[in-house]
Amino acid sequence: MGRLATFIANRLRGKHRPDYTPHVDCGDYVVVTNVDKVVFTGKKSTDKVYYRHTGHPGGIKSTTPEKVLGGRFPERVLEKAVERMLPKESPLARKQMTHLRLFSGAEHTHQAQSPATIDFKSASPKNTRSQ
Repeated sequence: MGRLATFIANRLRGKHRPDYTPHVDCGDYVVVTNVDKVVFTGKKSTDKVYYRHTGHPGGIKSTTPEKVLGGRFPERVLEKAVERMLPKESPLARKQMTHLRLFSGAEHTHQAQSPATIDFKSASPKNTRSQ
């Protein structure tokens, strides 16, 4: 999960390019499929807690990655992880997040753009360790 989010964030920002500039949107569009199959190592899926606030007094809400992945929108776990790795609260970060497309299944609607496939799982032996 974390390695994939880091890889995506670097691609969105354009840090893999030789002409990278921090204040310019020079990154790539990223399409991720099978987001519902993302795994956490160890006990992070049950022990990690995501907090949010409703804006009302006493409005703190909490959830775990296990509940989010089993819920209606499992792609939100990866989306929030990538969002938190981009520059904080800036128009540039919001623009870069629009270049990210997440899909729960293997099918996606961007075949016409002929995206290059990156087999992230086999890129590093650490990505295939057993839990």
